[in-house]
Amino acid sequence: MPAARAEKAPAKVNLTLHVLGRRADGYHEIDSVVVFAGVGDELTFEPGATLALTVGGPTAAAAGDTADNLVIKATRALAQRVEGLKLGRFALSKRLPVAAGLGGGSSDAAAALRLLAQENGLALDDARLLEAARATGADVPVCLDPRPRLMRGIGDVLSAPIDLSPLPAVLVNPGVPVPTRDVFAALRLAAGTPTPAAAPAPATLTLDEIAKGRNDLEEPAIELQPVIAAVLSVLRNLPGGRLARMSGSGATCFGLFASSDAAEAAARTLRVGYPDWWVRETVLS
Repeated sequence: MPAARAEKAPAKVNLTLHVLGRRADGYHEIDSVVVFAGVGDELTFEPGATLALTVGGPTAAAAGDTADNLVIKATRALAQRVEGLKLGRFALSKRLPVAAGLGGGSSDAAAALRLLAQENGLALDDARLLEAARATGADVPVCLDPRPRLMRGIGDVLSAPIDLSPLPAVLVNPGVPVPTRDVFAALRLAAGTPTPAAAPAPATLTLDEIAKGRNDLEEPAIELQPVIAAVLSVLRNLPGGRLARMSGSGATCFGLFASSDAAEAAARTLRVGYPDWWVRETVLS
């Protein structure tokens, strides 16, 4: 039997997310610093004659219909671009909360594309791979090679990797879904809103520079799910905390801490005080 392959699908965290405007076609233009966590889903692949997907893991029940999974969508997008693409069976272990601002589905899709690239002898920078990622979803391209980057446009314009020191962190999700479409709609930006010219992407970033940013989706997400404000308040009052902000369109929030020990202590405190929240200590890089 052919050997199975495995890929991690790390959580995507938006350290900043500036909404710059809304295009005439309705899509929002963003400017976002993106990093990846040491926690995430996991995808395995076994070569075979037909395409198949099974989904398991702690958050599988919330992942929706397998036929609509982005792993399947990404595979079909690549098959349209690579003649004779070798297929097989995927097994996805869902560990991240769904509709949580962590790009879980997008990272799963990117992991599928990496596995297919390995099986089919495609380079990671093959243009067809990036085209398939873009066709699958706006967040998939940045997840294809998960390193710190500036993400612009509608998510399709990526900077070169940014030099950023690893950041000890705690991720917290209060267990409420926040559909991305609803959060952007709550911004109430008219289509055709002008977008300012983008500044050059930095080669390096510091925590102080990140702290000067913001997440423009925090306020509309809190309107939809007020518990997000409670999560941020708790994170901002934990010992050793340096910055707390919502990731993406929420409801997951992150706290950055002075050390891994401080992050682990904060996570223990949160699990005791808020046992219904999803809490993970990690390192963002």
